Amino acid sequence: MFKFWGDGSDLAKELVDNIKVRSTENFNWTFIFILAVVFYVYWTEYSKKNYDMLYAGFALYGVHWLYEICNAIIGHVFGYPLWSVSNQSTTFILLVGVCWELSMMFSLAGMISIKMLPADRTKRYFTKNGKKGISCKLVGAIEMALLFALVESFLAATSNHSFIWVYKWWGVLPVFITTYIPFFLASNYVPDMAPKKRNLFLGVVWGLVAVLLVILIPLGII
Repeated sequence: MFKFWGDGSDLAKELVDNIKVRSTENFNWTFIFILAVVFYVYWTEYSKKNYDMLYAGFALYGVHWLYEICNAIIGHVFGYPLWSVSNQSTTFILLVGVCWELSMMFSLAGMISIKMLPADRTKRYFTKNGKKGISCKLVGAIEMALLFALVESFLAATSNHSFIWVYKWWGVLPVFITTYIPFFLASNYVPDMAPKKRNLFLGVVWGLVAVLLVILIPLGII
């Protein structure tokens, strides 16, 4: 039911070798429905002036795209990316490691994470005898990262190979630490940054994403 590490098998390598990035071969109308749902969620938060939700969403989603671009570059340079999605599991693959459905989920994950924090986001746990304790934002990020790592472990074990790990040293633990914790730290901390720092963070992240996509896609690198 769960898979915790890549196995380096010939099957895993073959599945990755056969990935069809940005092919419309499996395209269907769920693509449009999912896009409509995401648009509705963002517009609802905007119309209610819940700007913190928007910042959380864009912060995590931007970091997610940087990770996916780096993963695709790793695949181009070393032969195989750290993670991949299979042709059989999606209607459309954006980059070697991310499909449309997964990407749209990540566009909402930051909002979900910040909504799950206490109403007072300055709350700290384990405060005693003058100790500052641990920020609820950090605890929330770790909890969400653990949940997402376990879900990815399940996906890696599915019979249609929804997620593919080739390298034997890559699996749940490195995903949890190096990928998902940074994702949710972004969503939980960026909304409460000073406006200039917050805007700088989002501007740099999304500017870098745009530049990399514009350059690397035409070159056939990602």
